[in-house]
Amino acid sequence: MTDTLWTLTLTLGAIGFGLNIAGLLGWVERKQSAVLQDRIGANRASIFGFTLLGLFHPLADALKTMTKEDFAPPFALKPWHGLAPALSLGFSMLALAALPYGEVIEFAGRSWRLQPLPLSGGVVFVLGTLAIGVHGVVMAGYASNSNYALLGGLRGAAQMVSYEVSMLTSLAALLFIYGTLDLGQAVRWQAAHGLWGIVLQPLGFILFMTAGAAETKRTPFDLPEGEAEIVGYFIEYSGMKFVMFMMTDFMETIVLAGLCTTLYLGGWHLPGLLSLPQPFLGLAQIAVFSTKTCAVIFLLMQIRWTLPRFRFDQLLHLGWKNLLPLSLANVFVTLWVVYFLQS
Repeated sequence: MTDTLWTLTLTLGAIGFGLNIAGLLGWVERKQSAVLQDRIGANRASIFGFTLLGLFHPLADALKTMTKEDFAPPFALKPWHGLAPALSLGFSMLALAALPYGEVIEFAGRSWRLQPLPLSGGVVFVLGTLAIGVHGVVMAGYASNSNYALLGGLRGAAQMVSYEVSMLTSLAALLFIYGTLDLGQAVRWQAAHGLWGIVLQPLGFILFMTAGAAETKRTPFDLPEGEAEIVGYFIEYSGMKFVMFMMTDFMETIVLAGLCTTLYLGGWHLPGLLSLPQPFLGLAQIAVFSTKTCAVIFLLMQIRWTLPRFRFDQLLHLGWKNLLPLSLANVFVTLWVVYFLQS
């Protein structure tokens, strides 16, 4: 019973962590883009005259969207129209529960794990739950009964399926070195050998980050939205349902950053960290994992406000004719290197 309650607590904590970071990212997007474009950014929303660098803007956005009319097109497929955003956001939040936020610690005479769902196939679980998001994208486009929304949904499906192939292939070489699909074991391997995945697979890291950015549908890969062309799979959504789709993009970014931290940046591992006494060790590991994750998110935001959007033919060309061949070559080279080192 205690283990079940602890698992539930950790899972809710992981989801809460993701929701809080996702809410903050609305402010980060405004401020980081403002810094890059040499302007002030969000600074209007205030409470008693205090703006706090625009931190009240996410709160104002939440209040606005909760009071906006929940509109659905008259000829839309109402049940599926409402299910689509919940499907996308729900599964992206579930993926957070499989990430290893820390090692098992000893406290009050028993062991406490800091990974909500310690699955032997954690990599498959995370990537599988993220892949379900494509169903929400297509469902939203089809259920809206709009040609513009349907075109956005088809764009999203083609893009996400294409880059999932490259993302999985880029991970294959690194997982072959670790010899496991368990995310916790992958971090322990890096801690035991003193080598992070980014050192072992620098090309794999670049390929994974590129494919992952496309998977999250963020600029320069935001073709499923296409605001300039008034084409987007959520064009017929308003209020909280629209925000749920926007939160899904943020949540997928957080999951991608967490997965990158786990597999390429040593997860909760930091040299000398294990010398800390328990239970402070657990808190330090959670802090290290969160800091690394936020650093990756910052990098993705820099890319988001630096590069222009691809054309759709350029998007598919990059995925199938550049990322996938490089990922396959990286796998084969890694296999041969590991074979010769072990022989």
